[in-house]
Parts: sequence; C-alpha cells; structure tokens
Amino acid sequence: MEAVQTFRCEGCGAALSLRASERTQVCVYCASPNVVAGALDATRQEPRFCIPHAQGEKLARQALADWQKKLWFFSHQGVRRARLENFKGVYLPSVLYSAIARARYDVSIGEEYYVTETYTTTENGKTVTRTRQVKKHEWVALSGEYDAYATDLVVSASSGIPNDELEAIEPFDFKGLRRYSPGLVAGWPVETPSRSESDCLGLARAELQGVVDSRLQQFMPGDTFSDLTSTTRIEHESATALLVPLWVLALKYDEKKPALRVLINGQTGKTSAKVPLSWPRLIIAAVLLVALLVLVGFGVHELVQR
Repeated sequence: MEAVQTFRCEGCGAALSLRASERTQVCVYCASPNVVAGALDATRQEPRFCIPHAQGEKLARQALADWQKKLWFFSHQGVRRARLENFKGVYLPSVLYSAIARARYDVSIGEEYYVTETYTTTENGKTVTRTRQVKKHEWVALSGEYDAYATDLVVSASSGIPNDELEAIEPFDFKGLRRYSPGLVAGWPVETPSRSESDCLGLARAELQGVVDSRLQQFMPGDTFSDLTSTTRIEHESATALLVPLWVLALKYDEKKPALRVLINGQTGKTSAKVPLSWPRLIIAAVLLVALLVLVGFGVHELVQR
C-alpha cells in the first residue's frame, strides 16, 4: 500500500492527508496549484466517528447542476455558465459538539391593548370629530432561567473551511453516523485538523450561544418584548472528532478573480457558495426601476391635471 503523508496548502492553510505520489495536487478548497509538505503532529488523534459519502460523484454532479439552475437572476453570469469540472470529494475534519446551556435573562414584556382616541380633522372645509383605535403596550419586567440542550452541533476543524461555510450546507443526517475505521474513507482525500482543539471549542460555544439567543427570543411570552439581555453558563460539554463528507469545487468564473469555492454536502447534496453579484444587471435593473417610477409619476401628474 502506498504511503500516506500530510501536506499543508500554502494558499488556504488546509492540511490534507494524501498519497505520497500526490505531492503536487491542486488544493480542493482554493484551487492553489501548490500543496507543499508541512510538519504536522504525527501523533494526532484519529477521528472517532465518520459520516460516509452517499452516491458518490453522481450526487455531486446532480447537486451542482441543480444549484446552478436555481441561482438568483442577479448572480454573476460566469457562475451560472461555468462548466462543472475539477471538483473532488474529501472528508473534512470537524468536531461533534453537545452541551447544556443555562441562560439567565432579563427582559421587558409588552402586552398589547387598544384605546379609543377622539380627534378632529377637516373634511370638505368643515371641522369634524372622529374616533380611531390606537395600539398601546403595557410593559412588565421579567427575569428567569432558560435551559437549552444542544446536541449534534458540527464545527469545522479545518482552517481551509470557515465554520459559516460548513453551516450553510448543514444539517447532516446522524442516522448515517458510523464509528470510524480506515476502510470507510479508503480512496478519499482526508484532511487532518488544522485548527486547535481550543479554537474548535470556541467556535462550538459561539454557535451554541447563537442557538440560545434564537430560542430565547422564541420563548418570550407576551405580544412583544424589548431590552432582552442574558448570561449563559455552559455545562456537560462533549467534543468528539468527526469526519464529514464534502464535495468541493473551486470554480473559476472569471479569469481576473479568485476561484469561487462551492461546497456540497456529500451526504444530502445541499450546495452553497458565496456567489458574487452581476453588477451590470443590477445597474440595468436600477435604471429601469427609476424610469418606471418616472413614468408612473408622470402619468399620475397628467391625471391630476385633467
């Protein structure tokens, strides 16, 4: 069996486990033409779990084609027309995180009610009295605790893939979770972690805090609320090394600009990328909108004059 070595990409910093014969392979994350040898910790901990790729390249090609068809009208045309080539499957190192977050909150809760208001106005040259319903709020201070149980949060352990990009193609179906064995990833490039354990924990806690903030807002009673503040205490943390399946396309949509990274969830086919806008189309649309508003205004003016 051919030896496997670890390389670090000079372009994005990703660390890939590749066969020794692939020392000059183009990076799957940023299309950098140089993947050079790096000195990484040979005693690194193996992942405990893995989510296998599903349907292989067939899934990836179909997902990419469907994604291109659904791109917004104002997306860069180069992205919409780019040929789907040079994309690769990879196993991304990540951390499977779970914890209990106990939030202490303070908030003002608003209950809506209506009052009848009397006012005067002028109609046909005469002063008349009318009534209307006006919405009011009664505000009550509220404090309490809220416990959020978060399981199966996945954060990227790769410096080549920002966590927000991984979030964009989640969720993964954990019914497909398998205990890691080398046979599960045989034949695939496998990146080794290039983020420290403490960095991954920081990302996981930040994501958990976002979950807590969202759930707190949904939890608030009353018709509305304001001045919500909270402090969160995290308990019973669990962080486990995990490999998740990705397809990555470094898409060259413009020769003068860096490649656009497109990620595909190798299990579900969910696809995402930070697609640039087509400024010519946006400018044309703005000009047409202004022209339409001018025409409508002119038409209204003509009707008033008659």
